Amino acid sequence: MKYLISTLVLSLLTLNVAASPDFPGRTKYPHVPYIELDDLYASLNDSVIIDARSVYEFKTLRIKNAISVPLSLPSKNFESKMLNIRADNPTKKIVFYCNGHTCMKSYKATRRSINYLGFKNVYAYDAGIFDWAKKHPDESELLEQTLTDPKLLISKADFKSHLLSAEKFIKSADSSVAILDIRNRIERDGFYIFSGDEESIGLNEKNKRKLNNFLDQVKRDNKTLYVYDLVGKQVRWFQYYLEAKKIKKYYFMEGGAESFFDIPIDKLID
Repeated sequence: MKYLISTLVLSLLTLNVAASPDFPGRTKYPHVPYIELDDLYASLNDSVIIDARSVYEFKTLRIKNAISVPLSLPSKNFESKMLNIRADNPTKKIVFYCNGHTCMKSYKATRRSINYLGFKNVYAYDAGIFDWAKKHPDESELLEQTLTDPKLLISKADFKSHLLSAEKFIKSADSSVAILDIRNRIERDGFYIFSGDEESIGLNEKNKRKLNNFLDQVKRDNKTLYVYDLVGKQVRWFQYYLEAKKIKKYYFMEGGAESFFDIPIDKLID
């Protein structure tokens, strides 16, 4: 009997892996309920949609009417916000989402809500914001406006066309370019690649005017803009802002500031 049960469990696990190769979270978090794109769309009126990503990502591209509750919040803040949301919506399903198939924030937020807050009727939507926006632009917002056309979404190919390896980025950063460091103060931790020749402006609301002034000056000077973040992920969202500002000549450091340490020292010495 034990052998039969073990064989059945193994078969079900194998079936789960085989059935969802494009959704690794379903295998990694088998006890976390998930909801698929079409089912979420069909139940929008009965759901509270929670964006588990950073505030900057949320403000760039999001599901319409979603609520921002970043997974990165301190535990007490995250739990307080979620308890208030559940109190205001006692019968609705709660659905967390993040960037896409390989992003685990939606699963982690769902698991935290179940395990630590005792929530029921809570799910991870794991197809992510890009799949959603492509299929339902009318229920998506880009830069806080309804997404009128999925073609406004920046493709991976277009993003990659603006990437430079860390070595090439650093070696080609001469006086003809303007360098922008978008890491926050904690991420910088006193480490600057260009020893003060770059402009350091974090991506938060209080720096918005400073950032706009800097980009306007870049346009007036007709310079190429070089941008780097910590690990090369924030720049993909920043690209939407640059396009909206009609900055055409720009490049990102592939892998962000962290990739600097992967460059052999002899490559940096002329």
